[in-house]
Amino acid sequence: MSKPVIITTDSTSDLSKELRERYAIRIVPLQIELGGEIFPDDGRFTAENLYRRYHADGTLPATAAPSPQEYEEVFEPILAEGCEIVHLSISSELSSSYSTARIVAQELEGVYTVDTRMLSTGVGLLAIEGAECAQRGMSASDIAAHLTALTAKVETSFVLDTLSFMRKGGRCSGLAAIGANLMHIKPALAMKDGKLVVYKKYRGKIEHVYRQYITERLEGKRIRPGHVFLTESGEIAPEEIEELTALVRELTGAKEVHHTYAGCTVSTHCGPKTLGVLFIEE
Repeated sequence: MSKPVIITTDSTSDLSKELRERYAIRIVPLQIELGGEIFPDDGRFTAENLYRRYHADGTLPATAAPSPQEYEEVFEPILAEGCEIVHLSISSELSSSYSTARIVAQELEGVYTVDTRMLSTGVGLLAIEGAECAQRGMSASDIAAHLTALTAKVETSFVLDTLSFMRKGGRCSGLAAIGANLMHIKPALAMKDGKLVVYKKYRGKIEHVYRQYITERLEGKRIRPGHVFLTESGEIAPEEIEELTALVRELTGAKEVHHTYAGCTVSTHCGPKTLGVLFIEE
């Protein structure tokens, strides 16, 4: 008989507290370094705090993968409870989190690691899928194999209001950011082969771009109806989110459209008013 399975992820999965509790998903936080202080990306330092600090003095945090000890501190008590673990990491192309988790797992019997090749709630979608598989009694090894195969069907994308934060973080040149801002370009990024790539450049006010981006991203897709995420990095008006959620529900027929906020690690690189629609294709 298979042991009970617990799903764990790093904090870049950007799942809400309600969803983590509902699916018993446990989090290994990445590390945030700001002004000489180091603290976990566990929600206490929010994107709102980040933007306030950035606007005050131009400072952005640095982020780092969890240490081996931090993985052990999460994994070992779960194993001691008689459970096995399937751990999901942000894409190994973007962080060393997966490689560290894998090294730790090799020393602990009953821990299976999955390189999701995703970030944010693209990881979260797989975590929920894994938790639902665990509820149906699947073994940890079977869940890990299933999720690894499913990564190819996860659609993770975002549209950005500004490239200023990516420029500050060294993800694009200053000239490119300035040019994009002057021309009112709103870049859309998607995960491809484990990396974020620009796949389209929109023009105009971001409020109009949101609708165009969502419609183009969803139309003609055979979307699994269980869970779709609308994930933002903050500073989008609640009434705007309500309208966009209704649009996503109309276009997908999803049973649940989850509105969530990106954590500090993701928001550091994308900046405010970033919006993503994330789903799994059939």
